[in-house]
Amino acid sequence: MKLELQGITKVFGSLVANDHIDLVVEPGEIHALLGENGAGKSTLMNVLYGLYDPDDGQILLDGAPATFKGPGDAVAAGIGMVHQHFMLVPVFTVAESVALGYEPTGAAGVLKLDEARRRVTEISDRFGFHVDPDARIEDLPVGVQQRVEIIKALSRDAKVLILDEPTAVLTPQETDELIGIMRELKEAGTSIVFITHKLREVRAIADRITVIRRGKVVGEASPSSTETELASLMVGRSVSLTVDKTPAQPGEASFEVDGLSVIAANGTVLVDDISFDVRAGEILCVAGVQGNGQTELAEVILGIEEADAGSIRLGGEPILGKGVKERLRSGIGFVPEDRSTDGVVSSFSIAENLVLDLYDTAPFARGVSMSPATVAANAEQRTEEFDVRYTSVHDPISTLSGGNAQKVVLAREMSRPLRLLVASQPTRGLDVGSIEFVHKRVVEERDRGTPVIIVSTELDEVLGLADRIAVMYRGRIVGIVDAVDEHGTRVNRDVLGLMMAGVPLEDAQQQAAEHHSVLGAADLDGDGVPDHLQRPAGEPTGEHRHTSAPATTEEHP
Repeated sequence: MKLELQGITKVFGSLVANDHIDLVVEPGEIHALLGENGAGKSTLMNVLYGLYDPDDGQILLDGAPATFKGPGDAVAAGIGMVHQHFMLVPVFTVAESVALGYEPTGAAGVLKLDEARRRVTEISDRFGFHVDPDARIEDLPVGVQQRVEIIKALSRDAKVLILDEPTAVLTPQETDELIGIMRELKEAGTSIVFITHKLREVRAIADRITVIRRGKVVGEASPSSTETELASLMVGRSVSLTVDKTPAQPGEASFEVDGLSVIAANGTVLVDDISFDVRAGEILCVAGVQGNGQTELAEVILGIEEADAGSIRLGGEPILGKGVKERLRSGIGFVPEDRSTDGVVSSFSIAENLVLDLYDTAPFARGVSMSPATVAANAEQRTEEFDVRYTSVHDPISTLSGGNAQKVVLAREMSRPLRLLVASQPTRGLDVGSIEFVHKRVVEERDRGTPVIIVSTELDEVLGLADRIAVMYRGRIVGIVDAVDEHGTRVNRDVLGLMMAGVPLEDAQQQAAEHHSVLGAADLDGDGVPDHLQRPAGEPTGEHRHTSAPATTEEHP
């Protein structure tokens, strides 16, 4: 089925999320929709899936106009969508989840679950998914849950499958498996719209690439384009995709965690007896698939979460038992994972949010009174330094885009003397240029002798920033490895991926030596795509044509 979007426009208040977007997806094509967070990719796909009504434009299926009043209409027309956050019921079986909403019934409305099981088995066998129809969703690994979502779409005869940031919660090995599945679907004639901001994956799997920036299509590219070319098209200017840093010169261990455990109210062990240290002047990155205890580890360091066992020392001094304010005043900088909940006060001004942890200290306060002029002057300086785009520092921070709000949090936490920096997902929602700036500031903090802990699910970020890498799985640290060993060899991406799936370090190293991942294998010809991933000779990759206006550095709040 051929899909065409013509002039699709979607407006939310004063924000033009999609601005007259044209897109064509050919039958049996993997078409990547590439753009930064907030570029308008997901909004466009939500229009296609019937979740939003377009304000202008039309959808064509095989040349005929189509109107969707809801996802049911889209599904009936042959469009399926796998959302970034899966739409599955944890206590249901695979068959029940696939049948939900489209239950096969017999006489008197009795559910024919055997038919649902048969459909799951049929699709699973056809594409090599290896999914048990009677398995309970909550017992399945994340990668298998994603296959269930794909089976659900295919069971409803999807001719066009939308995958929204499908690798966000996958290990590298699970990503490889997904790429294999996408190829199988393509061979069977299914069209795939692959939404992502990850350049490596786009080049690995896409037939054509459409780039969206600030709600507009700014160009189309082929997978043979370099990552640098794609990044420049995404951002509108040249950017560096590598972290520029010299080898660390670490001192003594100045931050130490010993036997730390965190147990939820229901008895679930969130952090399970972990121990590690961070030396002055080094970056320790905590890697792992989201939801394996990294969030709780970061929060217990600041005191947001209570520890049930173990100890934490900063500069040899115990900090457990101290309040959040006291820990911040002791020199801990903290960038929370969820900026909207834990990083800012939405009703406060930009200027006030920049002094949340220092508002009652000099020079921002005199006695019991805060100094508005000093707070405003500080805001002007910090927003310029961190390139925050705004109308007035006195406006509520809720008027900022997510990326600019993240810059405010970073500016606040990294603009004072620190004894420890803890940052969870520090570049989430930022454009490539802003990511480049944040990485530079993190490295500068390290080079000042500060111990730094970065929690990130972005493996490329971990590999670029880390001096050492701790991998967490189900609340435990599976292992800690040097990012670069004494021979100058960078840690194997496959090793980290296996550890993220719970494989112990030594076993992961042995397995990685025997197998290459799709995205981590050798690239002997230096084109940025692993050699075993190259398309067969003669397979089309699409023309490379830029349709954007001259690059610009202008941004909007």
